[in-house]
Amino acid sequence: MDKILGETLACWTEKHPLLNDIVKTKEVFWINPLYGKCRKALDEISLSMMDIEDASQRLIRFAPYLEKVFPETSPFGGIIESPLREIPLMKSSLEDFCDSRLEGSLMAKCDSHLPISGSIKARGGIYEVLKHAEDLAFENGLLKPYDDYSILANDEFREFYSKYSIAVGSTGNLGLSIGIMSAKLGFRVFVHMSADAKEWKKSLLRSKGVTVVEYDSDYSLAVKEGRRQSEGDPLMHFVDDENSETLFLGYSVAALRLAKQFQELEVTVDEKHPLFVYLPCGVGGGPGGVAFGLKAVFGDSVHCFFAEPTHSPCMLIGMMTGLHEKVSVQDFAIDNLTEADGLAVGRPSGFVGKTMKKLISGIFTSTDKNLYRLLGMLADSEDLWLEPSALAGFPGPCLIEGSEKGKEYLKRHGLEAENILHLAWATGGSMVPEETMKGYYEKSKI
Repeated sequence: MDKILGETLACWTEKHPLLNDIVKTKEVFWINPLYGKCRKALDEISLSMMDIEDASQRLIRFAPYLEKVFPETSPFGGIIESPLREIPLMKSSLEDFCDSRLEGSLMAKCDSHLPISGSIKARGGIYEVLKHAEDLAFENGLLKPYDDYSILANDEFREFYSKYSIAVGSTGNLGLSIGIMSAKLGFRVFVHMSADAKEWKKSLLRSKGVTVVEYDSDYSLAVKEGRRQSEGDPLMHFVDDENSETLFLGYSVAALRLAKQFQELEVTVDEKHPLFVYLPCGVGGGPGGVAFGLKAVFGDSVHCFFAEPTHSPCMLIGMMTGLHEKVSVQDFAIDNLTEADGLAVGRPSGFVGKTMKKLISGIFTSTDKNLYRLLGMLADSEDLWLEPSALAGFPGPCLIEGSEKGKEYLKRHGLEAENILHLAWATGGSMVPEETMKGYYEKSKI
């Protein structure tokens, strides 16, 4: 193997022994040594609760428009939000999965069932498109903050937006959210898709009038080409999944919504009743934004963990080594090939890694085989159907309560397992075609 940033693999594994198992694509659990008190870490970040509130208010302004053009949002008044479910039967199945009793309770945050595009990307992706649309309308004197935004559904606005383009690089779900929302507003849309993107996602985008550009390479090239295309067109906006603060803040609004759901369910989250959240992670924007929001809202009472496939542990390698976007999984001879298409990312977002380096409690990985096993378990126990990538967070409770590293973490923070609320963030699945989902389920039984 060639040297990695001037050092041999042996040097890197000596510095970070966990790399020995990571490069062999074994499942690992890493506790972040930089994790510390929330307030101090948040003070070092340029973004704040004011930014989250601003994003939340923008989505409220757009609610009348969304309710008008996407009838599925009508029950929620145009607000894009997902159910929060207790999943006690899955908890029992997880106990069998990890051969360990789980004392805490277990819930699922079903972003898999978000309206419009059926994944967590309906938060950040749609938010960035809406903000761009609002900015353009403001700049051209067509809209004011106090207007009824349902006027955006008029032909006048669609004709206005048709002069502009939006581009994005995606493994699938971000492309769906950007494509569906942009096309509805009237933008011309270009989605650059990596080789691992599922065919049904490409077909759905094309049916909405989106131009899909396909590549035989991975996510990084799709992003690079999308960025290059937009650089040559002043009327094109590039949604930068690797570096966008706008995307990040769109995701962060989830924390305010979750706090409200907990309040309605009379669920207590405090330092004695901690919330442990497990977030599937690709390039990092979605889980990073949600985790940032959660830390801003719940402080030290929430503990956030990222979850990645064993063949695409880009955020783990980036954060553990401190190299962030300077290094890819391919540098360590890891192939970045996984059935978890939304997580098939070889190089992490440096923006997210650096922003969250003291706020994330840890990262763990799962094999594709276990993602499928968990998919079948959740379908059988709770009749909740997710795509493989959305299962990445479900081993979290087992690792926290059943592993030595997890037990040490609880002890260090003075926490009792029986008081924990485990929350697995279910990131996608409701838009998967029936036949495709049937195939996923059959694989879970092999």
